[in-house]
Amino acid sequence: MNKKKFDLMSIILLGINGVIGSGIFLLPGNAYKLFGAQSIWIYLLDTLLVLSLALCFAEVGGMFDKTGGDYIYAKEAYGEFIGFEVGIMKWAIFIIGWATMAVGFSTALGIFFPAAANGTAKNIISITILVGLGVINLFGIEIAKVLNDVITIGKLIPMILFIVIGMFFIKGSNFTQVHPVEMKNFAPTVILVFYAFTGFESLAVAAGDMENPKKNVPIAIITTILTSSIIYVLIQTVSVGNLGPALSGSATPVADSAKVFLGNFGKIIIALGTLISIGGINVATSFSTPRSGVALAEGGILPSFIASKNRFNQPYIAIIISVLIAVPLVLSGGFVQLAVMSVISKFGQYIPTSLSVIVFRRRNKLKSSFRVPFGYTLPIVAASLSLWMIYNSWIEDLGKPLVQNRVLVGLGGFIVGVPLYFIFKYLRKEENTKKFDEVSERS
Repeated sequence: MNKKKFDLMSIILLGINGVIGSGIFLLPGNAYKLFGAQSIWIYLLDTLLVLSLALCFAEVGGMFDKTGGDYIYAKEAYGEFIGFEVGIMKWAIFIIGWATMAVGFSTALGIFFPAAANGTAKNIISITILVGLGVINLFGIEIAKVLNDVITIGKLIPMILFIVIGMFFIKGSNFTQVHPVEMKNFAPTVILVFYAFTGFESLAVAAGDMENPKKNVPIAIITTILTSSIIYVLIQTVSVGNLGPALSGSATPVADSAKVFLGNFGKIIIALGTLISIGGINVATSFSTPRSGVALAEGGILPSFIASKNRFNQPYIAIIISVLIAVPLVLSGGFVQLAVMSVISKFGQYIPTSLSVIVFRRRNKLKSSFRVPFGYTLPIVAASLSLWMIYNSWIEDLGKPLVQNRVLVGLGGFIVGVPLYFIFKYLRKEENTKKFDEVSERS
């Protein structure tokens, strides 16, 4: 076994770590506020929606062993330009998301040390996380793998305890719908809960650092979604069953629910679980973020030096760039809203990847270790559901200022990518010309 690469179990833990984050600790209260006790069914519905996307990613992921994920899929299916658009947005989203999670850890730490959530202390802690994880990633896969495994298991333990113990304190009367469900809240609730499932797509980004990715990535993607879904549904069930109407709008719903049956000790345990969970997201994101840039450089879009590796075989230039861009985002303090908006741009990755299943099958050149069932139906359904979510997000944001419209800002990044594509293509051409001239001179 090659210890310098992620084995199947570590890939699965990386996926779970990337999906299960702060969302599950914060969403149950908002979901209940919108859809009451019926919000449990929304988690089940979102499981089916995400699974349709994940199955498409599993089939396409089983065709490639390169680093890059959906950038590689889009490039191979539709050409260099679309690949660049998907890839550059992915790298940007990862960097913004990493900065957001670093600040999120400082905010969560404020439960125990209030000063950590604000001002200079917040900035110092957040930057330390970014730089610290950047340095860890410079020294090889093994350290990142062990850290990821430990943190993922550490975050799952309090969740499992919450579910197992909380089941014995559920009150059946809390599942009664207190107020009639308003169907106008259906789409917003589906979209809200869906955000908690995002992150599975990052699994394939680092395929080059995994053992047998063509076989293991599809298994890991499906296992990640099914595991995360079961945990989400059970946590929502226990939260509703213990708090009932008191769950509505709770800022710390899982911690409040744990306090019902475990007292303040339970609330502290869940608060620690939140810290570990957000810390885990930071670890997973610190690993995946620079490799998005590496994929673009190796694909001939960005300058090749970005893919340069150190003696530990790590992409040190891409790691340094990712950290350097993330640090000012932390200091700016105005990036959080952009981070929320950027989630919409993920649909700009889901749609081309889902439809690429059809493209690759029709070409019949690449074989996968996994095949989506029901022919072309599931890829079309997955792409259609993504468009439905974009449309409903657009409707929800109508009337808001342009800078607050999540769809315009999220998908607007693809417009910015157009001039960047031609600029970087020109720079790469100049780089290749220079290398050719140097070779000619030596000859």
